Amino acid sequence: MRIEIEHETTYEYSEPVRLGPQTVRLRPRPGGALRELGFVLDVDPAPSVRLECLDVMGNRVVRLRFTDETRHLRLAARLTVETGVPADYVPFLAPGQVRLPPDYPAAESDPLAPYLAGPPAEPAVAQLAGRLQGEAGADPLVFLERSNRWIYEQIAREIRPTGAPQIPAETLARGRGACRDQTVLFVALCRAAGLAARFVSGYQDRSAMETNRRYLHAWPEVYLPGAGWYGYDPTRGMAVSNGHVALAAALDPAGTLPVEGSYFGSASSRMEFALTIRAHEPSTIPDDCPACR
Repeated sequence: MRIEIEHETTYEYSEPVRLGPQTVRLRPRPGGALRELGFVLDVDPAPSVRLECLDVMGNRVVRLRFTDETRHLRLAARLTVETGVPADYVPFLAPGQVRLPPDYPAAESDPLAPYLAGPPAEPAVAQLAGRLQGEAGADPLVFLERSNRWIYEQIAREIRPTGAPQIPAETLARGRGACRDQTVLFVALCRAAGLAARFVSGYQDRSAMETNRRYLHAWPEVYLPGAGWYGYDPTRGMAVSNGHVALAAALDPAGTLPVEGSYFGSASSRMEFALTIRAHEPSTIPDDCPACR
């Protein structure tokens, strides 16, 4: 699938401010079946320092530094990617690992420890994880499928453009949540069952709620012995496939923020964004797509 994305974010300040260091996570993660065909990030005002690198989680980030005062910060990303993960792909578990919790090999257990750590699961989360684990017969893939399906069917999807994710117990109590809330809940269920899991932020080919306005998306990934990181999308009740474009993966949502930074001054700020996503199957790629040639 060919996916073209235009994503513009603008911060307006009520009076001149000095911008602190900014970290931008708007470039697709490297690796896997995704191929980047084009990426441009325009920054206004022009930074005095611009550094592109990989962070500790393997995300592609752009680090910016500014010198002069400004009343705005505009970030405009344009990218084109080609994805190739088949929708019917099923991970293959290493022999002897069809059980919960899995016994991660020694070479993987230390790096994965942070993805298993965290505060103890809230009672409601632990109870749900135990029930799903019992229904799955301790089979990791069945547990993940049931968890994905349960959240999709039982937690109503809502749009909440700003704000931190709800804690898992709140999402369960409300029976509602944005994609980031459902992702945090899924990650908590996995960790309660002994599965290493992480939070992913990115784009999707179509909206889970079929809204006219598009938003960034979030979904969880789970590390499976012998298969590596494998994604699920509980807001759509499906496994992650060729319609998903991952930008950043981290232990928690804070490590995947598309723009992270600060400013100095007493000004108030206002943020606006515009996001356009066009997805084309190979047979429908337009002839006038410059990045596709």
